[in-house]
Amino acid sequence: MRFGYHVGYWAAGPPPGAVDAVVAADRLGFDSVWTAEAYGSDALTPLAWWGSRTERIRLGTAIAQISARTPTAAAMAALTMDHLSDGRFILGLGASGPQVVEGWYGQPYPRPLARTREYVDVVRQVLRRDEPVVADGDFYQLPYRGGTGLGRPLRSTVHPLRPRLPVHLAAEGPKNVALAAEVADGWLPLFYAPSVDGFYREALAEGFARRSPDLPPPDAFEVSATVPVVVHDDVERAADVVRPFVALYVGGMGASTANFHRDMVERLGYVRECEAVAALFAEGRRAEAAAAVPTALVQDIALVGPPAAIRDRLAAWDDTVVTSILVQGDAAALRAVADLLG
Repeated sequence: MRFGYHVGYWAAGPPPGAVDAVVAADRLGFDSVWTAEAYGSDALTPLAWWGSRTERIRLGTAIAQISARTPTAAAMAALTMDHLSDGRFILGLGASGPQVVEGWYGQPYPRPLARTREYVDVVRQVLRRDEPVVADGDFYQLPYRGGTGLGRPLRSTVHPLRPRLPVHLAAEGPKNVALAAEVADGWLPLFYAPSVDGFYREALAEGFARRSPDLPPPDAFEVSATVPVVVHDDVERAADVVRPFVALYVGGMGASTANFHRDMVERLGYVRECEAVAALFAEGRRAEAAAAVPTALVQDIALVGPPAAIRDRLAAWDDTVVTSILVQGDAAALRAVADLLG
């Protein structure tokens, strides 16, 4: 099991102490650091800015939203970041949900799996740089179909440092997870719990069965799960730190008829609890929604409590498909995890 650090995306402004935490993660021997985007801060700029202070840690986006930029633009950013970081970049991509895709980016959301498949294919063409990039898909056409007729296939002027630069996909539903196993180098789950490991093993196996032999073998596939970590002698007070995060994703990050984060939590067995949290959140009673998140749920998807309790619960993750735990917390959480491993 490897450990990384997930900075996440910004709230009203830059997260306090983020650069110190990123530098600490590098110094403490963490394997990777990740940034995110929703509809505020972007994922790439903070990663480049903070990552310039590091020396060895891998730098990943978890996630860069595919509707935010064309696949060639994403590939340009990836090959640029890879050169600047001396081969440490991981391109993490995700489709997001209809609320953000249509409400913020003004792009259509239907058929996200097919869109993602086309997107990854174009990115890989850019990174291989073996010939000009062409695409004739339903979502992406290069050259553009129906334009002036003056476009022509192009090849990146920059030679990629690593033509096999890793591409990871965020996914929550079984079909999306299978797609990640089929076309990507890794999977980025949110709200993962050891108790549902068998369910996701089956989804991954379905995708691996369709995987091209041109890609690295399944045993090289990475699964990097974001896991909140709060070290405190009182389990309930530690869980209180995580409850608003869960309530936001269950009740506020998606439409009532399409919330893939809530689906992931309900898959853990908390259907009635999610209904209660979502109802309170919809009424604007956010504090009550957070309070309605059960401690057992927090313990399923997070590592909270005194160091000994966290160490005990870590053991449950060892036999899962997860290859990296991405710690979501502050510098103190990073040092606590480093102490547990040391």
